[in-house]
Amino acid sequence: MSQPEPAAGGTLLDLYDRALPDVYGYLLRRCDGPEEAEDLTAETFLAAVDAVRRGTLPDAGVPWLIGVARHKLLDHWRRRARDDRDLEAVAALAGNAAEDPWNERLDAVAARATLARLPPPYRAALTLHYLDDLPVTEVAGALGRSVHATEALLVRARAAFRRAHPREVDRG
Repeated sequence: MSQPEPAAGGTLLDLYDRALPDVYGYLLRRCDGPEEAEDLTAETFLAAVDAVRRGTLPDAGVPWLIGVARHKLLDHWRRRARDDRDLEAVAALAGNAAEDPWNERLDAVAARATLARLPPPYRAALTLHYLDDLPVTEVAGALGRSVHATEALLVRARAAFRRAHPREVDRG
């Protein structure tokens, strides 16, 4: 594999070594935790590699990378806001909460955290059905399951969500 083209007085690897503490520090102060900052730092440097590959690398230095990190952080916040709106949509689903406590208004942050802790099949089924508003038949097709298996999966997924949610759901 060939070395990256020189960037601002050295290789991209030299820039990485120089800029990593600054980029990570910038993001760490603005993120909810180190994992989130690490992910965004990686996205920032991947964007730099992409710029080298496309031949569009500007005066690549620490300030440029901090600017890229700022854009990655803004994109992350936009995604999070969109996810929060989607999770709030789960709470606003039509139906009587006394009949189905799943339709109770949920705290979006807690709901997102709860969904993240569920096994992938449960998370996928709940997301497709309640957030993407797909009927069970389309959820079944997307997951490669029969309709009956998907209905059973949704029942188990809702039960797992209720057990995992930090607040006890009022069952009417």
